[in-house]
Amino acid sequence: MSDEMTAKGRAELREARRESRALYWVVGIFSFFVNLLMLTGPLYMLNVYDRVLSSRSFETLMTLSVLVAFLYGMMGILDFVRGRVMARVGARFQARMDRRVFGAALQATTLNRAPKEAATGLRDLEAVQRLITSPALMAVFDLPWAPLFFLGIFIFHPLLGLLAVVGAAILLIIAILNQFTTRKSLEAANAASFASEQLGAQIRNESEMVHSLGMRNAAFDRWQVARGASLDATIKSADTAGTFTASTKSFRLFLQSAMLGVGAYLVLTDQLSPGAMIAGSILLGRALAPLEMIVGQWPVFQRGREGWRKLSVLLGHIPPEAPRTALPQPKARLVAEQVTVVPPGEQQAALRLISFDIKPGQAVGVIGTSGAGKSTLARVLTGVWRPAAGKVRLDGAALDQYDPDVLGQHIGYLPQRVQLFDGTIKENIARMSMTPDDAAVVAAAQKAAAHDMILNLPDGYDTRVSASTGRLSGGQIQRIGLARAMYGDPVVLVLDEPNSNLDNDGSIALNKAIKTLKSEGKIVFIMAHRPAAIQECDTLLVIENGARRAFGPKDDVLAEMVKNHSEIKRNAGKAGGVQ
Repeated sequence: MSDEMTAKGRAELREARRESRALYWVVGIFSFFVNLLMLTGPLYMLNVYDRVLSSRSFETLMTLSVLVAFLYGMMGILDFVRGRVMARVGARFQARMDRRVFGAALQATTLNRAPKEAATGLRDLEAVQRLITSPALMAVFDLPWAPLFFLGIFIFHPLLGLLAVVGAAILLIIAILNQFTTRKSLEAANAASFASEQLGAQIRNESEMVHSLGMRNAAFDRWQVARGASLDATIKSADTAGTFTASTKSFRLFLQSAMLGVGAYLVLTDQLSPGAMIAGSILLGRALAPLEMIVGQWPVFQRGREGWRKLSVLLGHIPPEAPRTALPQPKARLVAEQVTVVPPGEQQAALRLISFDIKPGQAVGVIGTSGAGKSTLARVLTGVWRPAAGKVRLDGAALDQYDPDVLGQHIGYLPQRVQLFDGTIKENIARMSMTPDDAAVVAAAQKAAAHDMILNLPDGYDTRVSASTGRLSGGQIQRIGLARAMYGDPVVLVLDEPNSNLDNDGSIALNKAIKTLKSEGKIVFIMAHRPAAIQECDTLLVIENGARRAFGPKDDVLAEMVKNHSEIKRNAGKAGGVQ
């Protein structure tokens, strides 16, 4: 099944590459003429040594030189143009796949699927793009024309041709050994480098905690271990690749010298002209240049191939979103039908057979112990996770019938841990839209009772914040997150522990916002531990071990819970008395 999914991902990448098929043909045609014009140098040397020097004709030398200058100029133009074409092929491929890979990596991270491929998805795409525009791939276009140069050498003399072919075969063997020897070391170096970067980023993101808990030396020591492993793996990979690169270069230079030596012997025995000797050496260098380039650029080639493989896995595991029919603006009616949820990557259900029917204007408090399934329900209600069985319906339509971005406009979400992005407060409330609606931003902030707080900041709504900012308190960040959840006037709001960082004024503001939403006919879900968070709730859902323990009007549910608690306590006391 995994191989089948990978094959689908590979087919998707090939389809994207196929869009530039015409440009590949253009580069191939240009490569033919570039390699044909590469014969200019050998032919020039052949004529200079065998004709110009023997005839001592300045006119012939001048004519040949002008012709050669023109031909080299044309070769340079064609080579430059094919390089620019390949640069645009790489850019087109990356632009074509950017959104797809970004979305797949985001979804894979959210759903805990194909995590390794998701973590490096965009870097893998860049590696493929660099391979497309690298000299290594250009050398692949030149490689098929190498027999043309070998044929020229054979025409000069069969012994020279045999020497060239044997030398090329040895270089090919070195290239194959390079592939098999450096693959594992290069993969290890890339993995170690990524691990050290991830650890460094995590330490930087939690810099306040690292400083406050006196963890700087310990954190540095751990990072240095990861960094050292990365450096060791990189050095080992570089040493291995460098060995083959140096061997290839040294052997090629020796081979060209050997070609001159054998050519000189043939000249001395009157089997070859001096011009053919020089021309044969030049042709050999040109024939072996693509192979040497591929060996020298092998890390780029190998990284691009690895990126292609990992992208195939990622895209195969995360298929593209199917287009959905646009549905009308839904009404605030949310129904759960025997919903069972198995978190991604796990085997056991976190929620089992949860059902409820919520009408407009209701605020539902979801309570239960830690690990009961409250946050799991929040993820299901927002469409982040899909039920393994059952359905959640918004105004009659299952949540998976909505495009994820469209669903996010109808259902606002405040997670337990609110994260702000680099940008202004206005941009964060507007969900990082490139064209934020100022009026909608202010309206959302006012509903969240965060408007006055924002105005008191140095630049108001234009105050810049970042993911690691220390400018705002936890309560301020949470209120901005609440405003972000309310942006766009969603019909359902899901708040997961919304008052965990709020002070008394913040809790009052939160309850006021919930009361306003209820009066507007919206639905509010509040996952809570603290009683203050469910003050404005008229309905309670009690979850215990992933199952619905109680559901109904708040007062009735609380009375039932207290009664059951008293009975359990009394029975426990009796049991203790018998003992």
